[in-house]
Amino acid sequence: MAFEKLNFNKSYRILVTGGAGFIGSNLCEFLLENGNQVICLDNFATGKKENIAPFHSNPNFELIEGDIRDLNTCHKACSQVDFVLHQAALGSVPRSINDPITSNEVNVSGFLNMLVAARDAKVKRFVYAASSSTYGDSKSMPKIEDVIGKPLSPYAITKYVNELYADVFSKTYGLQTIGLRYFNVFGKRQDPNGAYAAVIPKFTIQLMQYESPRINGDGSFSRDFTYIDNVVEMNIRALSTDNKEGMNTVYNVAYGERTDLKELVSLLKDYLGAYDPNIKEVKVLYGPERKGDVPHSLASIEKAKKLLGYNPQYDIKTGLKNAMEWYWNNLKN
Repeated sequence: MAFEKLNFNKSYRILVTGGAGFIGSNLCEFLLENGNQVICLDNFATGKKENIAPFHSNPNFELIEGDIRDLNTCHKACSQVDFVLHQAALGSVPRSINDPITSNEVNVSGFLNMLVAARDAKVKRFVYAASSSTYGDSKSMPKIEDVIGKPLSPYAITKYVNELYADVFSKTYGLQTIGLRYFNVFGKRQDPNGAYAAVIPKFTIQLMQYESPRINGDGSFSRDFTYIDNVVEMNIRALSTDNKEGMNTVYNVAYGERTDLKELVSLLKDYLGAYDPNIKEVKVLYGPERKGDVPHSLASIEKAKKLLGYNPQYDIKTGLKNAMEWYWNNLKN
């Protein structure tokens, strides 16, 4: 992947927490390809060993198998590190509703451990995965970073607390922090299986198996679906910027367009149908709305464009074409 007006091929020592996960492994891949030393910290609760299997032959890659809930592990991982890209978390609104305690332990206590370890190791910058769920019940559209509502799930609360902690650490200890509010990220290596699979990989694997995907609600709910390469770009821009005005704040990470679920399924059927025309005939089912879901999500990306030079290259159609090719080549039995 190449980003316009972005040169990042210097050799840094960079810790990626959750590096065996979907987003984390894509970050590891980019950093290694650009000559950096990468330390991956993961406990494989949701990350997968196969995601990082190709990296083990690279002398610049190091795996620490451990949990961010253990402060000693965090200190070990942050040792002599230039930058931290903190992706480790328990995602999923439904998961947090079913088990709020574990979500809080990982997403809040684990996050605090990482901040403390990064502070003590005097890392140059701490870039972390925030979430669009922080907007909660805010009715404003598009979503602008400074206007949020009340959280609608335990998960959303944990991600908002992350932002509060990061702000305090930047002001109190001088730790440079940048939060990235991800909007419905999708792409290669995103797990299609399990109870908490995201909608795109879940629907993709169902369609590939001629199973009817079930939409929560009437299909009118919409999201700002964001291809993984745009997310990698924002992480690298946040990591490498020297714009002081752009530090110690949060940014939306999105494409800036929304797609409703009916259109999404239609696109999936079209792109997968290019490989197997029978997929176009699979029926779509509809069920009740899901607790904690917001009806619509659309990001303003003006702040990221202005302060970080963000210029997302992949709209949903281009991203879906790339993602469907990966799923077909890697998961089709």
